[in-house]
Amino acid sequence: MQVSKSRLFFTLLFVGVSIYAVFEMPINLGLDLRGGTQIVLEAQDTPEVVVDAEVTSRTLEVLRRRVDTLGVAEPTLQLSGDRRIIVELPGVADPAEAVAAIGRTAQLTFHAVEASFPAGSVPPGQEGLVLPAGLGEELVLGPVAVSGEQVETAGGLFDTQTGQWVVSLNFRRAGSDAWTALTADAACAMPNEPSRRVAIVLDNEVISSPGVALDVQCGVGITGGGTIITGGFTEDEAKDLAGLIQAGALPVPVEIIEQGTIGPSLGEAAIEASIEAALIGAALTILYMIFFYRLMGVVAAISLGAYAVLSYAALAAIGATLTLPGIAGFVLAIGMAVDANVLVYERTKEEFTAGSSLAESIVTGFSRAWSAIIDANVTTLLAAVLLFFYASGAVRGFGVTLSLGVIVSLFSALVVTRVLLQLLSKAVDIEARPGLLGMHVGRRFHEWVREARPQLLGNWKRWIIVSATLVVLAGVGLAVSGVNLGLEFVGGRLVEYSTDERVDIDELRTVLTDGGLPRALIQETGDGHV
Repeated sequence: MQVSKSRLFFTLLFVGVSIYAVFEMPINLGLDLRGGTQIVLEAQDTPEVVVDAEVTSRTLEVLRRRVDTLGVAEPTLQLSGDRRIIVELPGVADPAEAVAAIGRTAQLTFHAVEASFPAGSVPPGQEGLVLPAGLGEELVLGPVAVSGEQVETAGGLFDTQTGQWVVSLNFRRAGSDAWTALTADAACAMPNEPSRRVAIVLDNEVISSPGVALDVQCGVGITGGGTIITGGFTEDEAKDLAGLIQAGALPVPVEIIEQGTIGPSLGEAAIEASIEAALIGAALTILYMIFFYRLMGVVAAISLGAYAVLSYAALAAIGATLTLPGIAGFVLAIGMAVDANVLVYERTKEEFTAGSSLAESIVTGFSRAWSAIIDANVTTLLAAVLLFFYASGAVRGFGVTLSLGVIVSLFSALVVTRVLLQLLSKAVDIEARPGLLGMHVGRRFHEWVREARPQLLGNWKRWIIVSATLVVLAGVGLAVSGVNLGLEFVGGRLVEYSTDERVDIDELRTVLTDGGLPRALIQETGDGHV
């Protein structure tokens, strides 16, 4: 059985890069494992809008989109009463920057410039909005011609012609028409007249007031549905501004009520127990594989080790945040990786029993088990992709890790395992020792099945009745007892205590569990509150 040089090369390359990533690229841990930054915001009334539960809910959705643009994975945003919003961000390097980004109103508007005056010299009674524009200048602006709500996409780009970072905008249909009309009117003014300029205003601050280019025709304007905002931005400023515009303006201003760090929502005991359970499950799985498949089981165990390293590297490469549900996704994918090995090995044993040589049986086992492995993994991958696109928070993280886990498990089972078996066949005379690969394990059971031919579906009517009865009972139980929903679905009550001495969080969880509150979420803040 010849070793495929291409498979060997890619296996060594991917595993080598992954081992480097394990030591050099740490993974961000989620709120449940490490904690993070907590910000409490309160929506403020305006002359036009009185804050109520609906307004606060719309504000939360805008904040959620802004947090996504910050690149923060697995954030938690919750309503607290009718006015307050609690934002929890894991692994934020600069909390002050995050607060500045998500707390801005971000009202973006475009105006025609009607006049320009030196600062402090605007005539009294001047109609129109008067705003400073920098460089000792004040502008008199016309009414809003285009608003940020009419922007479809926004992005920070590096302009190679000017050597500056800019913000690129693409308007929706109505916004595109309004932008064309605005620039068509401005193009009719003389080059040095203020009315040839267009002011771009963010939160009542002029961030740019460029003049319409001379090649733009009067009455025609700038077509194409897009524009560029210049303003001497740095890369971070351009990307942050684009993120704010893309997320949309807050319905009302928000005020920061409280800001601080929070501890993990899971205690050390719970985290250790979860890791211990995962390790025990993996160890039992490996022992099972070695018992039934001997050296092939050892190869499967090594392949699982490669799966763990490759999965870590994949997570680190995409900057994912690892949470306990994410770990569950990987544990599930481990089972699927083992399942793929079992399909290959059993198919190999069938070919060997049918009379093929051991080397031929291994090759045939991989080729003929391929379709069953793909079918099983594709269905899981589809479910994981749907979770990624339609879920949020920890459930979305579960979908991400499960998707990565499925892809990596396929590579480890079909490529790494095959390469290792090919190398093993060259190092050991396996043709003379089929027992080393467990070819005879389970033979008596298979012979009994062939001889006894048990009719497992002989009483199919009885089994259908039993299955239908269980399904009906389960449905009745759900209808009568209902489902206990967690905080993320129905909310709950927030109680904050200040303690004179440090509290043992795990001990407090035990006390609350014994007191009838097993699902209480407990977090420790950096200022001595629980």
